[in-house]
Amino acid sequence: MDSRIGYDTDFYAWTQEQARLLREAATERSNSPIDWEHIAEELDIMGGQVKDAIRSHLATVIEHLLKLEYSPDPYPRRKWRISVTKARRHLEDKLEEHPSLQRWPAEILGKAWLDGRDDACQDDSIAIDALPKDCPYALEDLRDPDWWPVNRHGLEG
Repeated sequence: MDSRIGYDTDFYAWTQEQARLLREAATERSNSPIDWEHIAEELDIMGGQVKDAIRSHLATVIEHLLKLEYSPDPYPRRKWRISVTKARRHLEDKLEEHPSLQRWPAEILGKAWLDGRDDACQDDSIAIDALPKDCPYALEDLRDPDWWPVNRHGLEG
């Protein structure tokens, strides 16, 4: 196989390279019965699923940090902290497994913010008007396992 990017070292980059190579091969072998374009498309989709997972983990971090900061409810706080810790870990794992996507969180922070903010408002104790329109959290803070926002109602943890 003529792969310059290793399947085991950066799956996302591998899917994108393989899709490109398949499309190139399709133009050279037009009489072949292989469905080159659809195979390439499926590889693109597989790579896109990695990007979607990163966005989802980032949105979960945002959602539960917002709940920790804005909710007056003292009871599910431990659950939210555990969720943030787990989502941060999964986010970092994905970025470590797919180094070509290191810049992706910064690119989709705005979209992840909208998802996280909307999900945080599913909690009855938080009104969407109470939340900022734009993400108040720095990406570095969102990814920092030791950073936590201060609760606006004086609650601990």
